Amino acid sequence: MTRFRKTVGSTGRVVFVGAGPGDPGMLTARATAAIAEAAQVLVDVDVPVAVQDAVRGINPAAELVPVSGEPAEIAKSAVTAAKGGAVIVRLVAGDPYTDDAAVKEVLAVGRTSIGFDVVPGVAPATAVPAFAGVAPGSTALTADLRSGVDLAALAAATATTGGTLVLRATVEELPDAAARLVEGGLSGSTPVVVTTGGSSTAQKSVVSKLTAVAEKAAGLDSFTGPLVVTIGAAVDKRARMSWWESRPLFGWRVLVPRTKDQAGEMSDRLRAYGAVPVEVPTIAVEPPRSPAQMDRAVKGLVTGRYGWIVFTSVNAVKAVREKFAELGLDARAFAGVKVGCVGEQTADAVRAFGIQPELVPNGEQSSQGLLAEFPDYDDVLDPINRVLLPHADIATEVLAAGLVERGWEVDDVTAYRTVRAAPPAASVREAIKGGGFDAVCFTSSSTVRNLVGIAGKPHAKTVVAVIGPATAASAQEFGLRVDVQPETAAVAPLVDALAEYALSLRESEDGEGK
Repeated sequence: MTRFRKTVGSTGRVVFVGAGPGDPGMLTARATAAIAEAAQVLVDVDVPVAVQDAVRGINPAAELVPVSGEPAEIAKSAVTAAKGGAVIVRLVAGDPYTDDAAVKEVLAVGRTSIGFDVVPGVAPATAVPAFAGVAPGSTALTADLRSGVDLAALAAATATTGGTLVLRATVEELPDAAARLVEGGLSGSTPVVVTTGGSSTAQKSVVSKLTAVAEKAAGLDSFTGPLVVTIGAAVDKRARMSWWESRPLFGWRVLVPRTKDQAGEMSDRLRAYGAVPVEVPTIAVEPPRSPAQMDRAVKGLVTGRYGWIVFTSVNAVKAVREKFAELGLDARAFAGVKVGCVGEQTADAVRAFGIQPELVPNGEQSSQGLLAEFPDYDDVLDPINRVLLPHADIATEVLAAGLVERGWEVDDVTAYRTVRAAPPAASVREAIKGGGFDAVCFTSSSTVRNLVGIAGKPHAKTVVAVIGPATAASAQEFGLRVDVQPETAAVAPLVDALAEYALSLRESEDGEGK
């Protein structure tokens, strides 16, 4: 892979990078490499927020600078910044060499002493029709109305070949363009699909006829931003070729009430099913007020004080790992200590530490499920009778009491504190209480309590999905109807179960409509 890096004593470079159609997952590997080494990223106003957020994730140190205006001025800014020896990324929506303004910038940079590279991106005229379920074919014509095009010539060429025409446009200029295409020779009955938010989970497509678009009767009033308009007989096959907008959760707004650093996995999986995740932090995880208890516990692991350590959450694993790092320890400190985990998600966090847990419940993944399978203490088989139980400050005593009943001595240690997050924005609170979310995914009892505390109860029509029985019980205590609960208490099965539920609703609705 080509690498872009600053060289001591040399001038920098400007790297023109195609951002693709809007889905951050469609940034190429080479684009990611360029962004990772950039000191500054000059961003098109058309680059979606989701892609900009992905850029920040790739390179948190890079300065993101929105740019617009004359190509020569933008090129001048890039060259000036690169003269200090840094790599400057010019992030262009779509593909740089299919954007006339970007091409002018490249030519302007080429007239200077600063070198440049070009990283092609997936062009919206290619990608968005595919996301809309249309195959334009190898003879398709493409054009951007914002750059000025000969619509009469395009209409004549499309009418002659019977092929597909793909336009990039705004909703304001589209009716006039459609009328001119009809005047140029295209039939008013030619099928059209207009797509906004292409390749994102907010994508929306409307199928119409060319005449209806020209007469502003296609129902595009709510469409904003750059549009991709696919015109031709290929649109008629969309019902059989649609794959993106037909996903089980497509268009669902799903509330993700989690700690800020734990929302990523769930949001990514929801997006894969076509949902629009909205992350609302409900709890913040903080160290215990006094570190002494955790210090003694971790040192006890090293000295052989414990026969078992039992983890009840991912946060407990994280707290122990952080304490290990603070004390200069690694996974070898677990030698001779058996590890129990309350569920698969917690077990995965332990495995990521390089440790294979001895006990993960096969049945109910909860404290009760773990207790049901935890062995009784045997003074012959177990040389050490003490269990370390690191947990949150608000943890229940059920697990500790159950272990004591089985003959174990338990060191019940506060590994971290959970505090309620600040309330979300008023618009989010209103959406939660007013039915603005299609579903909510709860991953713990604390997320239920804290969401209700900072934002109110979700509306009755909102689908409630919970990760396991304890969370379900908490939801029911607040009067919430639990619709979805996976067999395995983990994030991936939770989202999968929600997708299956949505699919069953769709099939039921389709059956009633027949």
